[in-house]
Amino acid sequence: MTEKIKTEQYPWPIVGEFNVERCALLSIDVQVDYCASDGYFADLGLDTSHLSSILGPVAEVLKTARNKGVQVIHTREGFHPDLSDCPQTKVSRAIERGHPMGRNGRYGRLLIQGEPGWDIVEAVYPHSDDWVIDKPGQGAFYATDLDLRLRSRNIDLLVIMGITAGCCVSSTIREANDRGYDCLVLTDCVADVFEELTDATIESFRVNPLGATAERDQFINALS
Repeated sequence: MTEKIKTEQYPWPIVGEFNVERCALLSIDVQVDYCASDGYFADLGLDTSHLSSILGPVAEVLKTARNKGVQVIHTREGFHPDLSDCPQTKVSRAIERGHPMGRNGRYGRLLIQGEPGWDIVEAVYPHSDDWVIDKPGQGAFYATDLDLRLRSRNIDLLVIMGITAGCCVSSTIREANDRGYDCLVLTDCVADVFEELTDATIESFRVNPLGATAERDQFINALS
């Protein structure tokens, strides 16, 4: 196993050597309502084919990481059925857009915990040893026990995949950076609702000081 991973910015991690005991792999919000061609995003008039295009790459990284002993973590964004953990501002914005939070859809109530649309896509579904973090916000650290669980395992390196790049992925990276975690974004394993938005967000990841970026092969090769 390599001591450092080659990235577009610097040998990663920036401090110390790379080893699986320090590392967790985050798969962020790869949920049915975001990826399905007839789910919530599709109801908003969005073409979800770009989002679903990362399912194969994400599945490849998940399989390799599990085989090498990396802790895999999945996140799901969603709210209690009574929306008690959803700020009124979010509720009101969704109503204004004509897609109220908790409305009935093809895959159950929108973004409600326990509904089929809220769950993770089958192709990248969690295994029994994976962690699943249910979050009511964009960032994976807000109102969750993720930080506590990582620190209890002495994990300080986070490899990031998922959707949406400019919202939930970006929010999680910023939260992680403020907490001292060293992040590596796999650029061919993140997507947003438009390809051009994905490209712009990945470019921002490349130039900002919040972590490092690389394609998935760099991470997979480091595990071999």
